[in-house]
Amino acid sequence: MATQAARKAPKAPGQFRSLARAVHPRQALGFAVVVGTLVALTGRPAREVLVSAAAVLVAQLIMGLLNDLLDADRDRMGGAKNKPIAEGALPSGNASFAIAVLLLLAIPLSLQNGTESALYLLATLVVGYVHNRWLHVTPLSWAGWAVTCGLLTYFVTYGGWGRDADGSAPLTSFVLLCALLGVCVHFLTALPDLVVDNQAGLKHLPLRIALRTGAPRLMVLSIVLTVIVVGAIVWTTAQAGAIAH
Repeated sequence: MATQAARKAPKAPGQFRSLARAVHPRQALGFAVVVGTLVALTGRPAREVLVSAAAVLVAQLIMGLLNDLLDADRDRMGGAKNKPIAEGALPSGNASFAIAVLLLLAIPLSLQNGTESALYLLATLVVGYVHNRWLHVTPLSWAGWAVTCGLLTYFVTYGGWGRDADGSAPLTSFVLLCALLGVCVHFLTALPDLVVDNQAGLKHLPLRIALRTGAPRLMVLSIVLTVIVVGAIVWTTAQAGAIAH
């Protein structure tokens, strides 16, 4: 009996590889790089750039893992690929433990960037949970992305070094454009999974639009809008000469 149980128990190296896939590493790294770049553009030193990027990276790893954990049944029903939790390669208990560990890292990393700044980043975890638990399968699937990207602008501009760091509020135009960019990114990241999501019975906004326009048209529209929004962010920032007051 003990031998059979040992054979069925997941091996550690396989668990680490499955965990690495379940945290959505490319998306997390993308967010970290963008935030780190914005912090660097404000003229803050390298140590603050690295800590800010690390804090966002860990927060996004939590969100990626939470997404797969809460969506395991839907992913299994829809036949989604590269989903270790749905496939049984990563037990849900291990995923929950990993989220707890990452959260213990996210809190001190966030606070090192300043208490007020940390509150905005930690708020994205709350928004992410609400999004992944309820909103992302509805026509309001864009809301979590918009709010998260908007909150990250406050994390950047209020940041500094140490808990007593005191920055300033971001420009309203910068917040709104970043929130709109979050919606565009939502559409772009949803495109590869439209077929699986449709089979699983999801009704998020990109899928609803794709069923009317077709996925190719939606892809072109999403790319065009993303380029326009990024251009607007660059132009308005250049005009103002800053991203914060």
